[in-house]
Amino acid sequence: MPPTENRSRDGHVLVWEQAGIADGDVPKFSRFGTRHYVVFMLFLGMANAYVMRTNMSVAIVAMVNQTAIAHEAEVFDDECPDTDYGDQDDSGHQDGEFLWSTSLQGYILSSFFYGYVITQIPFGLLAKRYGAMRFLGWGMLINSVFAFLVPVAARQGGAPWLIVVRFIQGLGEGPIVPCTHAMLAKWIPPNERSRVGSIVYSGAQFGTVISMPLSGLLSDHGFDGGWPSIFYVFGIIGTVWSVAFLFTCHEDPITHPTIREDERKYIQQSVWGKAGVNIPPIPWKSILCSMPFYAILLAHLGQNYGYETLMTELPTYMKQVLRFSIKANGTLSALPYLAMWLFSIVVGWVADWMLSSGRFTHTITRKISNSIGQYGPAIALIVASYTGCNRALTVAILTIGIGLNGGIYAGFKINHLDITPRYAGILMAITNCSANLAGLLAPIAAGNIIEGKPTIAQWRIVFVIAAGVYIFTATFFNIFASGTRQPWDNPDNDEPQKPASIEAASGTYENGHAHGNGTTPTTTTTTATYRNVANEQRQL
Repeated sequence: MPPTENRSRDGHVLVWEQAGIADGDVPKFSRFGTRHYVVFMLFLGMANAYVMRTNMSVAIVAMVNQTAIAHEAEVFDDECPDTDYGDQDDSGHQDGEFLWSTSLQGYILSSFFYGYVITQIPFGLLAKRYGAMRFLGWGMLINSVFAFLVPVAARQGGAPWLIVVRFIQGLGEGPIVPCTHAMLAKWIPPNERSRVGSIVYSGAQFGTVISMPLSGLLSDHGFDGGWPSIFYVFGIIGTVWSVAFLFTCHEDPITHPTIREDERKYIQQSVWGKAGVNIPPIPWKSILCSMPFYAILLAHLGQNYGYETLMTELPTYMKQVLRFSIKANGTLSALPYLAMWLFSIVVGWVADWMLSSGRFTHTITRKISNSIGQYGPAIALIVASYTGCNRALTVAILTIGIGLNGGIYAGFKINHLDITPRYAGILMAITNCSANLAGLLAPIAAGNIIEGKPTIAQWRIVFVIAAGVYIFTATFFNIFASGTRQPWDNPDNDEPQKPASIEAASGTYENGHAHGNGTTPTTTTTTATYRNVANEQRQL
């Protein structure tokens, strides 16, 4: 019985149901191909991005003369007994060269964030119009090169120039998430997206796990006074990655000159209407009326609010109430990130197994994964608010809660690619920008609730609110989310392109696809190639 098309399963033509793909033509995931190299580079890029984002928080401790600046008296709760471990001061970090107040340090640390947020949507729009790969590579190159200027700016220009340099670094990192999403939409077949997306985005946790201890080591034993070596070392690493990415990666399988022909055809046909061949104007009205889009948006908002509470407020709770500083212990501070990194990869593989088994649709798989990723931390926050003065149990809850949070990568985080492969980058830019702004509310809300009275009861309110946000947004996602490609991103509904416009765009595409007879012609740049590729997508 010949294979037939089946678009009913979440809007995708499944690989094993597509006409024209023989069993021998489908590369297995275990066989290293060009798409796997792209995934590996995107993983390293995400790790580099989070290294650049977090290294200042470690370096600034060594940069500031802690003993020479006035400290506000920190309020502690007396419900739990004091300890003689985990809250020691690092005397080696008290002789920094800068006299910056706590508030000024806050401006320095936040300057990167403001640059990062304001470029999300612009780069999402530009990536859709001009392609994602070069914006991603050049953006990270700017980020890395300006890392070399951090020590110079701090020493020669003081805090104002340092803020400017960090702001520019944030601008350079703006493309990382929307452009990564856009490239995943072009390179990764639907039945591989869960594990691939989890691997790529888990680079954030991997980068944090590497950055925190290595930055601390460099600040103590590095060259040029210690802390500058943090930015020199990671600046070199980021620059090498950016150059390698720009020279070895390509926008999509069509333009890649050395990809195997069977892998190119496999990706092209399984993606069904691949981004980059014909992308009409963004259907803003349809997107703004789409409940699956709002399901992703709310899930992303809830994720950032809850994650900020887990990562920034629980350690503060442990210090103020439990009299135990998890930040003072390098191993304990890295455990939650390590747990999330490992668990996210496991969930990604399980999610793709669920899809390949045929027992679960994309919609059900995304909802199950996201439920683990958001209900799990919500329960952890509630439990943590009732652990009393048990420090070990609170550390365990922190680690488990953040570890389970890794389920979001196979949940809402990759769901953009399910509902709209061609506009996944811009949708990710919108939701990620909004979510980062929502993440600011977590420390603001906590600060107002516990100000002057950091009791267990007041902290319980902080945790329950964050858990409630997690539960509400996850439930909204479970009700309205979809794994089906939306009608407003169906290539079959596109208006026909005029031949002239196709010919004008054909110069950027190389003729490297297989013809119907299975032969591979010599690589040349022709208008016919562009037409043939577009026709193949229509026939899918």
